[in-house]
Amino acid sequence: MAIGSKELAADELDTFDEVRLVDELKKAKEELFNLRFQSATGQLESHGRLRAVKRDIARIYTVIRERELGIRATPVAEAAPAKAEKKTKKAKAEAPATDAAADADETKEA
Repeated sequence: MAIGSKELAADELDTFDEVRLVDELKKAKEELFNLRFQSATGQLESHGRLRAVKRDIARIYTVIRERELGIRATPVAEAAPAKAEKKTKKAKAEAPATDAAADADETKEA
């Protein structure tokens, strides 16, 4: 794509997780606001940048929506399984306690 940010190509957006996409969207909206403000005051040097930022915003919205619909796959984070393991270990530690409590309740009822 000739116009737009080189770092916000569709291929690059595919690697971003949801939090980073929202963060990039906020940055792009802030930049668009600043560019519009500069345009209104006559300080804008590159009018093509307005168009490029608008396209970046549309590209981000498209990726988010396609992920919601299941058209585009979400990236697999490498850090997520480590967190999942911690949760499962914690859950395993808590599970016997809850199972023991459930067993104790069943014996009281019988």
